[in-house]
Amino acid sequence: QVQLVESGGGLAQPGESLRLSCAASGFTFSSYAMSWARQTPEKGLEWVSGIDADGADTYYLDSVKGRFTISRDNAKNTLYLQMNSLKSEDTALYYCAKASGPLIKVLNGIIEWDDRGQGTQVTVSS
Repeated sequence: QVQLVESGGGLAQPGESLRLSCAASGFTFSSYAMSWARQTPEKGLEWVSGIDADGADTYYLDSVKGRFTISRDNAKNTLYLQMNSLKSEDTALYYCAKASGPLIKVLNGIIEWDDRGQGTQVTVSS
């Protein structure tokens, strides 16, 4: 049974940093691409970043390029999202998601996925 548990969200001021973690279990983590998505009432679900199974290839939403960094530790079955220079528009519920295979597949800004966690809230406000 796939389990994805996000943590690390919270309240940050504009310009500050947060690091999200996603602890994975119930599948062979090192065999699957992973991603982060975020959801707000205004924009709906937005795919922020993805990383393939061995970490060699990554994808970023244009609005987070240069500020967010996705990484993974396959030995710890954990996915990360380092978020720097946070902006109010980064406020959202952030989910980690598992792909159906080892490669990131992006189509029209949507990263292919087949399971996701419950999410962790990130609020950026002064």
